[in-house]
Amino acid sequence: MEHADVCRDELPQVEGMGAEDIAAAFRGLVERRLLLPVSAENKRYAAASPDAAVEALIRPVVQQARRVQDAADRLRRELVPVYESALERRLRQPLFEELPDVASVRRALDRFAAEAEREVLTSQPGGGRKEEVLREAMDRTEAMLQRGVRMRTLYQHTAQYNPGTTAYVDIVSGLGAEVRTLGEGFMRMIAFDGEIVVIEQKDNPKAALVVREPSVVAFAVAAFELMWLQADPFPVNLGRAQAIQVSDKTKEDIIRLLVQGESDKVIARRMGMTVRTCQRHIAKIMERIGARSRVHAGYLLREYEGNPGTSDGPDRSGND
Repeated sequence: MEHADVCRDELPQVEGMGAEDIAAAFRGLVERRLLLPVSAENKRYAAASPDAAVEALIRPVVQQARRVQDAADRLRRELVPVYESALERRLRQPLFEELPDVASVRRALDRFAAEAEREVLTSQPGGGRKEEVLREAMDRTEAMLQRGVRMRTLYQHTAQYNPGTTAYVDIVSGLGAEVRTLGEGFMRMIAFDGEIVVIEQKDNPKAALVVREPSVVAFAVAAFELMWLQADPFPVNLGRAQAIQVSDKTKEDIIRLLVQGESDKVIARRMGMTVRTCQRHIAKIMERIGARSRVHAGYLLREYEGNPGTSDGPDRSGND
């Protein structure tokens, strides 16, 4: 431009461009701050420094970036202390912690259940559970399931005959829990999010041990997964056919323990039944195989295991 300023109506003609093209170009220069108004009345514009135009254009972007950065800095200042505090608490927690009595066990379970976010695994040997224990566990279980925590539980086959346990399973299954049963040979434990495992203390069923050591926790979870694959779904409505099947599985487990030479008391504990019920099962097994004593029964059962004649087991009593 030859003049210091220019009016929209004074735009020069440019070869190859029509009036509309020139007007559009003029508007583009104004929008990019390369032409700045010098007279509002006459609508006159003067050329601006390209550096000044660029600064004017990017100023809003820079201001927005600064606001975002300030917000990020505030968020970091708020979150870092929370994270460091939580990390410090985790580092302070012992890898192994003893819970000496029922009250301390329940407090710990309540706390771990409230903090669980992904999955809780629980294995409960010993047959049917007491109604008091089931009532105490119900609130924890419902709260976890309602906020989307997955829950899987293992019981022994004998738990299917316990009305209280069956009612409990019916309720929690309706809320999304998965429940299966297994014969014997698994430990009592509860695992929370694959990070904490609570196990029963040896020789003291009222006490527990909290384990946070990662390798031990991973081992316990892997053991649970292996047992879970071998277990059967818990049938809430136990029909005659299912009851017979459960009874047969129970007898198979008792036979295996008899062959190992375990006492009635040990077999009853491992099968989750009373000693009297266990003795009734053993008496029926001995009658079926024609055993005159426990020693004779062990001999006959070992003989059968070495050379099985039928899938139903030996029958030396003369009965079908």
